[in-house]
Amino acid sequence: MSKGRLEAFSDGVIAIIITIMVLELKVPHGAELGSLRPLIPVLLSYVLSFVFLGIYWNNHHHLFQAVRKVDGRVLWANLHLLFWLSLIPFVTGWMGENHFAAWPVALYGIVLFFAGLAYFTLSRVLVAFHGADSPLANALGDDFKGKASVLGYVFAIALAFVSPWLACGIYILIAVLWLIPDRRIEKVLGERA
Repeated sequence: MSKGRLEAFSDGVIAIIITIMVLELKVPHGAELGSLRPLIPVLLSYVLSFVFLGIYWNNHHHLFQAVRKVDGRVLWANLHLLFWLSLIPFVTGWMGENHFAAWPVALYGIVLFFAGLAYFTLSRVLVAFHGADSPLANALGDDFKGKASVLGYVFAIALAFVSPWLACGIYILIAVLWLIPDRRIEKVLGERA
């Protein structure tokens, strides 16, 4: 079946997730610049989550540029990813409202871990559907960044109970790892054109 509906649905869900997050930002009651100070943890958690959602949206887009069609397994794997991404507004709000306390930071990492695992699963289901010799399989290779990210989340979750700020630092490092453009899919698609 065509991939168009899956892409449109996924784009819509991610847009709604971002909208929910921004609507959770509360306007301060004071007109002074200092009235923003209590909102700093909430804004920081929002920025981090916005970056992660942007990374997922960008990589999802690239992933589906390398495939021509989908099947039921791909649809379910994609819904699995969207489920975990849909929890990001909740853990973002909890982490920000509680000033990066241990449990909220750990739960944030758990959601990121399962989202990373779901994205990895989606990519493997797509490779299985299109074949081990497909352009997508060649572009993804062994997916070092995906595997390293999932392991980083596991470490950060445990670290959250020792130092929530260091755990957040790991989340930021993982985001930076993914912000560095990954041209594998574009390169393979360019060679195919």
